[in-house]
Amino acid sequence: MGIPGSGLAKGLAVTLRTMTRKSHTAQYPDAQPELPPRTRGVIGLFEENCTVCMLCARECPDWCIYIDSHKETVPPAAPGGRERSRNVLDRFAIDFALCMYCGICIEVCPFDALFWSPEFEYAEEDIRDLTHERDKLREWMWTVPAPPALDPRAEEPKEIAAARKAADKLAAAEAARAAEAAQAEAERGSGGTAGNGNGTENGNGAAS
Repeated sequence: MGIPGSGLAKGLAVTLRTMTRKSHTAQYPDAQPELPPRTRGVIGLFEENCTVCMLCARECPDWCIYIDSHKETVPPAAPGGRERSRNVLDRFAIDFALCMYCGICIEVCPFDALFWSPEFEYAEEDIRDLTHERDKLREWMWTVPAPPALDPRAEEPKEIAAARKAADKLAAAEAARAAEAAQAEAERGSGGTAGNGNGTENGNGAAS
């Protein structure tokens, strides 16, 4: 059992320590805050990567993502091929008045079309202006920070290791084929020289 009043004494000690320290107040908005790299400010859309898979809209717990699209027929790439259909994005909007910034939409996107931006100064006088259409979401992409550099001591990703292994295997196969071709060319060259020499000797012998 603790001494009666010990908790109060500890609290007062903390208060006394902080009273003697100089306070650091950021004069916002004149001085912008230094935000962490993973700050969840606003969501940017990289439209070229969006395939209209609808995963973000389906997984959003607030249902604040609105997507419209239509299908277009793509002509065959080669003569005799089949036509294909693809989804074309017509509308991509996020209602930030409903968004709770959970980041699920960014996590479930399999094509890296959504990104966090640290920008947070987008308050509006009209709540309807908090619904950002795809043009506005694309503008936020310019404020998305570059990804941090990889730790040199970190383990290499499996995808990169597999790609490098396949590239090394292909380079080794090409080098082996080049060596075989060079050896075959050298053998053909040496065979032709030997034949010329024999022909010369036979000619001289016949003349004598």
